[in-house]
Amino acid sequence: MSGKKYTDALKSFDRDFAYVPREAVTHAKATAKASFDESIDVVIRLGVDPRKADQMVRGTVALPAGTGKDVRVAVFATGEQAEAAREAGADFVGADDLFEQVEGGMMDFDMVIASPDMMPLVGRLGRSLGPRGLMPNPKTGTVTPDVAKAVEEFKGGKVEYRTDRYANVQVPIGKASFSEDDLSRNFWAVIEELNRAKPASAKGRYIRKVTASATMGPGVRVDIARLKPDPD
Repeated sequence: MSGKKYTDALKSFDRDFAYVPREAVTHAKATAKASFDESIDVVIRLGVDPRKADQMVRGTVALPAGTGKDVRVAVFATGEQAEAAREAGADFVGADDLFEQVEGGMMDFDMVIASPDMMPLVGRLGRSLGPRGLMPNPKTGTVTPDVAKAVEEFKGGKVEYRTDRYANVQVPIGKASFSEDDLSRNFWAVIEELNRAKPASAKGRYIRKVTASATMGPGVRVDIARLKPDPD
């Protein structure tokens, strides 16, 4: 987004005001002026200490309106599981052959799913997959005996989330082309999932700050006092 477009976007709402969730999402959607279909993301600051293992918030959330993105999935599996993954729509399926491709630099996928018996092999790709956040993990459902179901879920709108080193969680809730209703539905699915995943050891206010934004746009503050279980 050019400097003028960004400045115009800043003028379209009050940056010092915290909006009710639906209005914040609406403003974020309105700032998407790029030539491509921008992603609408929410960033949530949590009252946890990610340095403590029992306060690392990580998991998956199924977005009811989907992501609007064609998720490319690589699956490590053999035999019937491999065939089921292919039928479910996986983009890459294999074992030793897929290992060699990834080790050789092929990274044309957005996520990796593996059957449990494949993890000793996949674990050897730690240097390639780890830094990109692609290493399969049972907590996010990407290490599973039912790889076909996982492929269908992630292709259908399930996304991963995890706290970063600053206790922020960033989750895409759709595209600028989505309706306000669909963006709002996805927003509430994320909030409800994070509340469900609240660590028992977390003290004080749990959700401390929420911002919605388009890929190239400024952040719009959400009034955290309005984060009720039901949509506004």
